[in-house]
Amino acid sequence: MSLLPSFATATTANKGTHTNSKFSSRFSVLAVAVVGSLSLIGCQKPAETAETEETAETTTTPAADGETIKVGVLHSLSGTMAISETSLKDTALMTIEEINANGGVLGKQLEPIVVDPASDWPLFAEKARQLLTQDEVDVMFGGWTSVSRKSVLPVVEELNGLMFYPVQYEGQEQSENIFYTGAAPNQQAIPALEYLMSPEGGSAERFVLLGTDYVYPRTTNQILRAFLESKGIAEEDIMEEYTPFGFSNYQTIVGNIKSFATGKNTAVISTINGDSNVPFYRELANQGIEASDIPVMAFSVGEEELRGIDTSLLEGHLAAWNYFMSVKNPTNSDFTAKYKQFAQDNNLPNADKVVTNDPMEATYVGINMWKQAVEDAGTTDVDQVRISMAGQTFDAPSGYTLKMDEENHHLWKPVMIGQIRADGQFDVINKTPEVIRAEPWSQYIPE
Repeated sequence: MSLLPSFATATTANKGTHTNSKFSSRFSVLAVAVVGSLSLIGCQKPAETAETEETAETTTTPAADGETIKVGVLHSLSGTMAISETSLKDTALMTIEEINANGGVLGKQLEPIVVDPASDWPLFAEKARQLLTQDEVDVMFGGWTSVSRKSVLPVVEELNGLMFYPVQYEGQEQSENIFYTGAAPNQQAIPALEYLMSPEGGSAERFVLLGTDYVYPRTTNQILRAFLESKGIAEEDIMEEYTPFGFSNYQTIVGNIKSFATGKNTAVISTINGDSNVPFYRELANQGIEASDIPVMAFSVGEEELRGIDTSLLEGHLAAWNYFMSVKNPTNSDFTAKYKQFAQDNNLPNADKVVTNDPMEATYVGINMWKQAVEDAGTTDVDQVRISMAGQTFDAPSGYTLKMDEENHHLWKPVMIGQIRADGQFDVINKTPEVIRAEPWSQYIPE
């Protein structure tokens, strides 16, 4: 059964408000729910609170009220982020299809409700509210940029919804209504810098922090700058630059990078998001910058983004993730084969050339963990599923067994450094032997 045509339709209902908050967001989410807004108003760690008591009596469950369990899929299918998010929508539909083929959840089929926030950050909030109050979904899977997540966060907290967010991010946030299946900074950004500073990674002494102008790159680079300074890197050896979403003219910026790199081993840390990656990497090639001269370590470029670039010119540049398609193990072979078959069955564009990447794996893991938690709880009730999510494990395509932390709603994940190959895949050149516990609150951000 193909799930691709399923899109949202309106119904009437109300989910009610939640009353048992255990976490709070460190940032004022409304202050950063627009592009380029960098206000850090209301920065407080979540207070320690007593454990919420479980409800003693449960007469009915949300899953028993209808013939299906509705699942929201909240990804940009148009606009600047479509290059990255469309494949996450497809992965969610593939996973739902697989679960349904194996009997569904609690004896019911999952019904995906797909909406397109169109790379419009306030629209993410509107679509999330629609999914929760009109479509009555029991859970949402979606988002890529932090500004989209922060747009949704007050909605899920108000309505006691549940969202799984599958992309690496800047940390400095916890919410009882969000599970973070991408990397925290200590599971990607900090290890990437440590690698670049090591002899194996080129002994970099000078760094360019280049990103798209919104909260994730700004906050991540704040963490990285403090980390570099703690390692003795002088301020004059750190260059920091930001560009708007959809930016395409990188000629001057790349020229400045070449000049800045003169005299010391230099590396670029790229937090460029969306389709701006294509002109950036093309300009590197145009100006003859090779990885042996100035390596670029990307945090938001994976196999999907490289499909739109002549990667023969980028061989040797780097990316830090928790999964690469090229890792060899039976679980990953099964995962990639299933996605290729799904692409062919549903006539996805260039179905014979589809790839998998880190946020796709995180989407797959998140949906399956949610399924396990629902079955353990015997209900889709958000409060009960939240309790059941603690400590859930899943044998992931990365080859590692991932665990949902019992306290902070983040996954324990490995760290991998990949080197771009001419065919658009990555050679994994460095990885941690074990999974690493996420640290959402960075020691490098002042209290």
